[in-house]
Amino acid sequence: MTGGRVGVFAYGSLVDASSAARTLGRPVRQPRPARLVGWRRRFSTARDNVRSEKTFAREHDGWVPPAVLVLNVEPATGGGAEPPNGVVIPVTSEELALLDRRELRYARVEVTTCVDEVASDVDHVFTYVADEEHRAVEPPEGAVVLQAYAQAVEDAFASWGDEHLDTYRSTTLPYPAPLMAGRLVRDRIPSGNPRGW
Repeated sequence: MTGGRVGVFAYGSLVDASSAARTLGRPVRQPRPARLVGWRRRFSTARDNVRSEKTFAREHDGWVPPAVLVLNVEPATGGGAEPPNGVVIPVTSEELALLDRRELRYARVEVTTCVDEVASDVDHVFTYVADEEHRAVEPPEGAVVLQAYAQAVEDAFASWGDEHLDTYRSTTLPYPAPLMAGRLVRDRIPSGNPRGW
């Protein structure tokens, strides 16, 4: 584990303070806007939609896609990529365990030196990157992005203002797979992990 004060760089749904609060079990009042220099953001985490803890079907006909894509950050190669925006959320070392449980398909990595404005109240900043099993260099055949997830992320950035939403869009879109309106048809979701996507 690490000593000192800890923060997490959130770059997707966790940017929404209410979503972070549901995982941490407390109000989240101190996130700070930041950029992750030398990295890029993509929909390159693939969840097996049939075998994982939650399965979604297409609303209008019940079709179950084989995979659902969600956001990931990766080291940028070749330079020139605009750094993804997000927020740094101060957390305790104990709260990192709650975030680890939420981020089932991710590895926690330290990115302190990559955050453009490290808050004065944290010594170490971590973020979550897709583990090798779930990282999708290219979208799997039949993969989708859930509309509810896409909207939740956009709403999270919009809550910080139009400039933050515009930056999110310019550093992330277009979507690499079709958007799908889905409904949850199988639920074995652990506590602290969002149910809507």
